[in-house]
Amino acid sequence: MDESPEEPKAGAPVWVVTFADLMSLLLCFFVLLLSFSEVDAQRFRQIAGEMSKAFGVQREAPILERFASNSVLDRVTINPPEPISAHPLSEPQPPTAPQPEPSPEKVAETAEKVTKILAEPIRSGRVQVQKGDDRVTIRIEEQGTFASGAADVTTDFDQLLRNMSEVFAAVPGTIAVEGHTDNVPIRTERFRSNWDLSAARAASVANVLLDSGAVDPGRLMVKGMADTRPRTDNLTPENRARNRRVEIIVDLRPSSARESEPSSSLRALRDQGLPRTPGTP
Repeated sequence: MDESPEEPKAGAPVWVVTFADLMSLLLCFFVLLLSFSEVDAQRFRQIAGEMSKAFGVQREAPILERFASNSVLDRVTINPPEPISAHPLSEPQPPTAPQPEPSPEKVAETAEKVTKILAEPIRSGRVQVQKGDDRVTIRIEEQGTFASGAADVTTDFDQLLRNMSEVFAAVPGTIAVEGHTDNVPIRTERFRSNWDLSAARAASVANVLLDSGAVDPGRLMVKGMADTRPRTDNLTPENRARNRRVEIIVDLRPSSARESEPSSSLRALRDQGLPRTPGTP
């Protein structure tokens, strides 16, 4: 007689007990993690506000509504998001006090100091000192300062510049070194044009002033003007020699006044009465 098949046992399968234990442990684990967590309310509001703007949500804080009964988020207040500044690190700067304009006495004092140092070259005609309303211009002729077509200063000129640097160190303002040439074209292995030559000569003068250690580099400017600012026409050798020069301009004005001045190229066009591009001052 055949044996009857074994009847299945009542209740859930054995593996369900192990699975239920595992799920219970995982649930307890995540509940503990949630209870230990903290919410940065300020940062949360900012992020929620930016996200709502990005996705076109018009309500105040819809992201928090469904969590209103959660014990961890009970401490979070729902407020309109605070705008995030585009420049969070920038702070309003206090207004700077207006700097006084240079007095005629200060300009005259500076010119007198320079004239005293340059007494001998002024007598020989190599140097001229001119006094303006707010600046002192020292015009140095090419003779005895640079070799023809070269940008290296002579020994005598080097010492003269070092003596002048002591005066520059004692007065305020910027020091602009401008190199000027005649209109005779030049093209050598070192200088492709008069622009190169004039800029190199101005840089050589500035380097000597810096080597003396008396002049702050932040006060110096170097400009190569080529033949754009002639003192006279270039029709004779004598006139061309007058146009070949280096000018050191000590500007005693405050920095705010210098920054609002037109650039040297615009001043050159204005002074020579040449046509300018529409829209230039």
